[in-house]
Amino acid sequence: MTAEPTVTESDSQLRASPLELFFDLVFVFTITQLTASLTHHLTPGGLVRVLVMLAVIWWMYDAFIWLTNAMPPSTHPRRGLLLTAMAGFLVISLAVPHAFEGSGVAFGLAYLVVIAVHTGMFAGAGVGGTAVLRMGLANLVNAALVVVGGYLRGAPQLALWAAAFALQLITPYLVDLPRFHLRADHFVERHGLVVIIAFGESVIALGMGAGDRPELTVTPVLAALCALAVCVGLWWAYFGHDDDEQSVRFLAPLDDARRNRLAIRVHNLGHYLLLFAVILFAAGAEGAVAHPTGHLPLDRAVTLAAGPVLFLLVNADIRHTLGLHPVAPRLVAAVPAAATVLLGTRVSAITQLASIAAVLALAFGWEERSAPATGDDAGQW
Repeated sequence: MTAEPTVTESDSQLRASPLELFFDLVFVFTITQLTASLTHHLTPGGLVRVLVMLAVIWWMYDAFIWLTNAMPPSTHPRRGLLLTAMAGFLVISLAVPHAFEGSGVAFGLAYLVVIAVHTGMFAGAGVGGTAVLRMGLANLVNAALVVVGGYLRGAPQLALWAAAFALQLITPYLVDLPRFHLRADHFVERHGLVVIIAFGESVIALGMGAGDRPELTVTPVLAALCALAVCVGLWWAYFGHDDDEQSVRFLAPLDDARRNRLAIRVHNLGHYLLLFAVILFAAGAEGAVAHPTGHLPLDRAVTLAAGPVLFLLVNADIRHTLGLHPVAPRLVAAVPAAATVLLGTRVSAITQLASIAAVLALAFGWEERSAPATGDDAGQW
């Protein structure tokens, strides 16, 4: 993210290219690896590590969405550099499971490659020297924190990587972000595609949970269908009312400064939390499908409920920020969804899954009845 490039693209509608979709598929592996890491280290420490790894990976991944928004991969040099970044993200993903146990060096060096490609592509496009210098220095410090952290272990490594994320949060304010001309159609589309990819990870988790059983019987199939119903509910929360198209209509007429500030809040930070919510649910759903009739341990039941609850709360905030309503049904639904932890620990995993799905169905049924006739009724809750 940086100042407006001197090399401008056509102002006609910009759609995600096949290479960008290919690029996004690498992220499915990242989400899968982070989910597996959380599944096998479902402790407060493991949770914090996944939060930090997702943060530093997502921030740079999202930076490439900003990049291709300004410079579509329409030439061979751009495509080659984007493929190089893809390779870097692949190595990062491979290092995720043991990033705090010896693979941190590979993680850090691959991260350095990704940052170098991103900074170089903007500089090569003729961006103003001051903006490139500011972004380049911030990225250099960011990369140094991640690389040095990779050589360490435990709390020092976690502290340096958390510092890298903190630096990323303030980087947009160190460069001339208000002058960056963001194309709303492409930007919203790319983030929607990433969310769909994350939902795909949840489906993969269901398969992994069912695959742990020697025989596929009716009960795990029903549990998998209940988990899929929850995924459908989360999909509906994001896409059900054509929120992506309405978001474009809301963002497009804004001036660059306000549009970019909202993009940081909604798409960088908001989608980071949405992705983490999907990871939480996928980690919980895998165990629930594997043992559908058993009582879930408290940590598994909390994880299973926390994903949909966090998704509903963040999604409601995003909708309200973008003037999309109603949001009250989603906020209210978060309460009974959280309460399903008792069902998971005292009744069964499949009961908790079915209850979460039912809560989502009731919430969106209520929402359909209370939705305003037009999408611009900002006063409807």
